[in-house]
Amino acid sequence: MTLLGPNDLARYLEEQAIKAELVPLDVPTPTVESAAQAVGTSPDQILKSLVFLVDDRAVLVIACGPDPIDRRPIAAHFEVGRKRVRLADPEAVAAATGYPVGAVPPFGHPRPLPTFMDRKVLSLTQAYAGGGAIDTLVRVSPQEIARVTRAEIIDLKARTP
Repeated sequence: MTLLGPNDLARYLEEQAIKAELVPLDVPTPTVESAAQAVGTSPDQILKSLVFLVDDRAVLVIACGPDPIDRRPIAAHFEVGRKRVRLADPEAVAAATGYPVGAVPPFGHPRPLPTFMDRKVLSLTQAYAGGGAIDTLVRVSPQEIARVTRAEIIDLKARTP
């Protein structure tokens, strides 16, 4: 399978008139911390786009980078036990999104995915998300992500005891 990359995402942004900007970087950003450092912002402004499998159905979860994800709200939405919600492996991520793990953008996938966005993300005015490659991010407002993906806004941050 041929993976998509930043050029594919740039084409999607243009075709869909999405208010976002690709940010090519001189360094790879495999972690939230390295991405934040590369663009000079806080880790909270780096969004992660994670693929979870509910049984065999792929769903996209968008949250602030450092925040752990609670699978219970996803399970509740699909009316299944939380053990039936699991993080997708790299092959499943590529199959669902067209992009490699660590570079998944919040949109621009071959087929739209059911999308959940953590409520905290909407408190940001601007954020950075995967840009299709390990050395590219996309600068975009969370409101634009919500509009494009038609994300369901729910509380996804895991509570610490």
